[in-house]
Amino acid sequence: LPLQGAGFLSPRSSVNLDGIMAGPASETETPARWRVSPVDAVEGEVTVPGDKSISHRALLLGAIAEGLTEIEGFLESEDCLRTLEALRSMGVRIQQEGEQSVRVRGGGLFSLQAPSAPLDLGNSGTAMRLLIGLLSWQKFDATLVGDASLMKRPMERVALPLRMMGARIETREGTPPVIVRGWDRLRGIPYKSPMASAQVKSALLLAGLRASGETRITEPSTSRDHTERMLKAFGVPLRHDGTTIAVKPVQRLRGTRIDVPADFSSAAFFLVGGSIARSGTLRLRNVGMNPTRTGLLEILSAMGADIAVEGLSTHGPEPVADLVVRPASLRGIEVPLELVPRAIDEFPAFFIAAACAEGPSILRGAEELRVKETDRIAVMSRGLTALGVRHRVLPDGMLIEGRKAGGPVFSGGTVDSGGDHRVAMAFAMASLQSSAPIEVLNTANVATSFPGFAELARSCGFELEES
Repeated sequence: LPLQGAGFLSPRSSVNLDGIMAGPASETETPARWRVSPVDAVEGEVTVPGDKSISHRALLLGAIAEGLTEIEGFLESEDCLRTLEALRSMGVRIQQEGEQSVRVRGGGLFSLQAPSAPLDLGNSGTAMRLLIGLLSWQKFDATLVGDASLMKRPMERVALPLRMMGARIETREGTPPVIVRGWDRLRGIPYKSPMASAQVKSALLLAGLRASGETRITEPSTSRDHTERMLKAFGVPLRHDGTTIAVKPVQRLRGTRIDVPADFSSAAFFLVGGSIARSGTLRLRNVGMNPTRTGLLEILSAMGADIAVEGLSTHGPEPVADLVVRPASLRGIEVPLELVPRAIDEFPAFFIAAACAEGPSILRGAEELRVKETDRIAVMSRGLTALGVRHRVLPDGMLIEGRKAGGPVFSGGTVDSGGDHRVAMAFAMASLQSSAPIEVLNTANVATSFPGFAELARSCGFELEES
């Protein structure tokens, strides 16, 4: 394993990166708050924004494809716009044509140009980790930075296997800044990932596009597969064998059209809200139903939720459907371990549903929540405590006792989201079972994944005031 002695760094190696600081403070760091008052019903038809994971990947693959890539339903969130601007800074021609429509004119695998400054990815761990893989075989150096939160997030889970492929990557004690040195001599390897991580898998697949031989990734369970689906849409052959995915080097990708469905992770908050409301029916339009993403749907169904899947069809490489949710009496469950990777981004919403369920709910095997935008287990625990919910924190999850007979679940009060977009939206849902208004602090980062959340929530009945 060539980590030292040939210009490589071990995961804990010291490197002088003191001259490279985080990118400029983004608008998402501006303090903001919500006041969400209790209501009895939420109802109507809503379309949540486009899928963030798919929007990132469509930009990245379109940038190295030959010809035009048309992206419809693109998520114009701060995270995705950071990816877009990073690619523009490397010479990619990208046009935004009206709402949610983007045109990428790719020049081929080696058309990217050296950026003149560090690439600032804001709050987006997906953008940073996938770009590390994509840049690992380019012929120029690039430095990747982000906001204060992203600069604390672990990058060695991606950097380490890429170094095993021969990539030259430097981190600061495992976190950003990340320097990717120009290098075009990668070799394919078999890699057994210790975790089911779509970001790790995607970074290695992107590196494998130009590595000699076959790059083969085996996961303990299948993580989200948007990268695999999209690579095929761009003309890249892949080999599947159970939880193993393999790619060989290619000479070109072909520009194509990508239709981005509504983001299941964004829809998840309204699935929980519709389930715990006292009355009303919500229809969520055109939601992505990729089976590697819909773990929360299975969890809520096991809890007794009333959610109907209607009009299931194919939307480009991805399945989509309308989801119709009605109030239901939920019961506590122990989340099956095999569903954890397929619901990892939705557990803040699940914690709210579990608090409203009859009987205890237990989540284990979710250590990944500790290294998201925040330590989501700790931040959710503090918020649940502030709202009077009895629970116990576990090293890898949480036990929530569930509701008592009669009366509201949440006491009302003030919770601090820690600047975590998913935590903030989860506690907005809690207002549906609260005895008093809930103040949610530090909500500005919701724009990283769900611009317009407050307006959409109000449109279906929430009383949400912004300040």
